[in-house]
Amino acid sequence: MPPASPSSSPGAPASKDFPPDPAGAGAALLDHRVEAPLVLDTEPPRTLRFRDHFALWMNLGVSLIGFSTAATVLGEKGSELSLAAAVTAIVTGTAVGTAMLGVAALIGARTGAPAMANLRGLFGTRLSYLPTVLNIVQCVGWGVFELLTIAAGAQTVAHTSDYRWLFVLLAGALTTALTIWPLGSIAVLRRFVAGAVAVAMVYFTVQLGRQGVPDPGAGNWHGFLGATDAMIAVSISFVPMAADYTRHSRSPKSAFWGTFSGYTVAQVWCYVLGLMALLQSDGDPSRIFDSFLGVWAGWLFLLVLVLRETDQSFANVYSTAMSLQNLLPRVDRRVLSGGIGVLTTVLALRIDRFTDTYSNFLGLIGSVFVPLLAVLAVDYFFGAGRHGWDLSERAPSRWLMLLPWVLGFAVYQLIAPTAVGDGWVDFWTSAQRTLHFTPQEWTSASLFAFLVPALVTWGLTPLTRRTARA
Repeated sequence: MPPASPSSSPGAPASKDFPPDPAGAGAALLDHRVEAPLVLDTEPPRTLRFRDHFALWMNLGVSLIGFSTAATVLGEKGSELSLAAAVTAIVTGTAVGTAMLGVAALIGARTGAPAMANLRGLFGTRLSYLPTVLNIVQCVGWGVFELLTIAAGAQTVAHTSDYRWLFVLLAGALTTALTIWPLGSIAVLRRFVAGAVAVAMVYFTVQLGRQGVPDPGAGNWHGFLGATDAMIAVSISFVPMAADYTRHSRSPKSAFWGTFSGYTVAQVWCYVLGLMALLQSDGDPSRIFDSFLGVWAGWLFLLVLVLRETDQSFANVYSTAMSLQNLLPRVDRRVLSGGIGVLTTVLALRIDRFTDTYSNFLGLIGSVFVPLLAVLAVDYFFGAGRHGWDLSERAPSRWLMLLPWVLGFAVYQLIAPTAVGDGWVDFWTSAQRTLHFTPQEWTSASLFAFLVPALVTWGLTPLTRRTARA
């Protein structure tokens, strides 16, 4: 990608960061067969409207994983949050986290660049490779996890513990096909899948609601902020891939509001429904789908949600390919998507389940992107981005921008060390003792890890602006 026009700004058309499309971006809007560019330095077609973003993020906001991880919001058995507190945490955490997601989506719509390519403007091309590699590891891991989840869901619907390999192969093949035609896949999600998912969600909500929802933690709000923080983290997990899709938006406004509204509505609905099913399963996450199968024709509507789960694996595999293009800008994205699709399928065939250590490792990588978003947003809107980021392969390294990012990561781990090993946790626990710091209920790891690097980046803006102009 060539350098952004010196006159470009956060409010300027995103196409200034890319060379003109010989076919004409306007013509692309009229051609339903148009697809995402094959290489990185090509103008992205601007075909996605508000309804496309809404449908895509509504589908991504509903997940089988979301139903079962409602247990993280409810809390440990015997000390559960009240139903009112849990629902409030779901709504509040989702709204805050999705607002952050919307900012990442907005930046992608304005620059027209994929998520990791935008980091060329923030760090310079070579330094952008570090978060790019981390995101590749994260997306591949979650892609494998999604294929395992789809296979487990299919086994549940079929009432069998066999044929896992077959379900993994089918899910992997469908996932790979979706990534080859990403814009066409988004159109299918909007026209067909979103409606089917909404019907299934309404059906389960009505059926489970008729059975009543117990409230074992009535009156208890202890742990509310921890549950809210967990919901923020879930929303932010999509930040490193948002721009991969909103770069095709017709306007930044539709990208932000489509992403924010679609994902917020879906994730709140998904987790509240998961909470209802969990409470009716005596708080046991392993029995949560028994609640869905226990209603009349529940297997049919659960099958809809299992098939829909492929949009989660699609997003992870396609964003892995987009991240790889930041490293290999001239390689055809179809080759990258196909290769990643095969890799995740093979890994899913060889892995029965994720160990707790690897799941926590993915969480550790996720904690990297909370402060990264803060640095990205502040520099784009208030720092060097106001004068136009250089998104070319020659973008110079901006070492100073690593400081607030690393500081934000340290704040996150100081408040909530990720359990990836005794040594890692012991290090941060020792740091807490040295600093005479004890995390409190109100010390949200996500919010403080966003706020601190944002303030530091803002404090550095006079220097970064002068450097950018020079």
